[in-house]
Amino acid sequence: MSLTRLRLGYLPLTDAAPLIVAAELGFAAEEGLAFDLVALQSWAQSRDMLGLGAVDAAQMLVPLPIAQTLGLGPAYPPFDLLMVLSVGGEAIAVSARLAEGLRARGHGFALNDPAAARTALAAVAGPEMTVGVPFPFSTHTELVWRWWEGGETGVRLTICTVPPPRMAEALSEGEVDAFCVGEPWASHAVERGAGTLLLAGRAIWAAPPEKGLVVTREFSTRRPDETGRLMRAVWRACRWLDMPGNRATAAEILSRPAYLDLPPELVERGLMDRLHVSAAGEVRRFPGFIRFHDGAANFPARSLAAGFARRIARQHGLEVEAAMQAATGCFRPDLYRQHLRAVGAELPADSAPTARPQGELILPADAAVDGETPAPPFTAR
Repeated sequence: MSLTRLRLGYLPLTDAAPLIVAAELGFAAEEGLAFDLVALQSWAQSRDMLGLGAVDAAQMLVPLPIAQTLGLGPAYPPFDLLMVLSVGGEAIAVSARLAEGLRARGHGFALNDPAAARTALAAVAGPEMTVGVPFPFSTHTELVWRWWEGGETGVRLTICTVPPPRMAEALSEGEVDAFCVGEPWASHAVERGAGTLLLAGRAIWAAPPEKGLVVTREFSTRRPDETGRLMRAVWRACRWLDMPGNRATAAEILSRPAYLDLPPELVERGLMDRLHVSAAGEVRRFPGFIRFHDGAANFPARSLAAGFARRIARQHGLEVEAAMQAATGCFRPDLYRQHLRAVGAELPADSAPTARPQGELILPADAAVDGETPAPPFTAR
């Protein structure tokens, strides 16, 4: 059978697993596709490669197409987020200096208590602290602000951009005091002795949508058959990743030189919910640290787009309600329903914590550490 080739851009992260697994385990081939996976160096490059037509689809930070829709990026064709690829998988780490101060105060580095971590860190950080994130328009940025604004600290935060593979170097060289990044790069910093894990992203926000599968609107409109086949292949890979017993195999695949080029044991940590807090080998379990499929994780709810747009608009002086409405247009639950209903995907309706009689799943309310619901109650259709 002749396969249709698609070029897919990805960054070397654990949450690139759906694209890599779809290619390696034959889910793409089952849909008549061959994925040419293109390793990228930064999220700006992911945006630019897609916008310039150098790739057909890209792994992308969930808020990035929202920022594009709001005019906060280069003048590229409109982007469509077809589905969410991962939920969670982020960790906050601190420098050796801050970790030493935290230990002196008796902090236990439990990874699951954001209020205690914030209070302890504020006490040792000094008047200012610089935190690295992979991109300004990212779930990492949202997590850091939600965490830090959840209480009075007296510490002024500066957020700066650091590519994920450089986080350990930036921390060890004093460019940043802390960072929030997706695995395995937090564990990489721990392994190098550059950082100590302080908090899991899912301790701040119960279900933070992290990466999405993004195409241009021209692609989704003019190539609907390939769009559907792409979505089904990646969705099946996401489902496989959350099946019991598959994570060790996934770690072996991801760790290969062609992809993350890291020891499988390092890649396993986030996938197996067993994180090493420090280079001394202290282990903390965080069940459900990252999800790829379960709990309707892949559904591109427009309420999520509106929620991210709210903060982006406030920070960039845009009219909030207009931005929230505009942002919903780049999330495509309509295409998700069209192309994935037949394969049995869960199809949420809105954010109410109830279920419809016909059996459609309803997204539960999703709390953050500051007590807010990260997304307003837009109906996701």
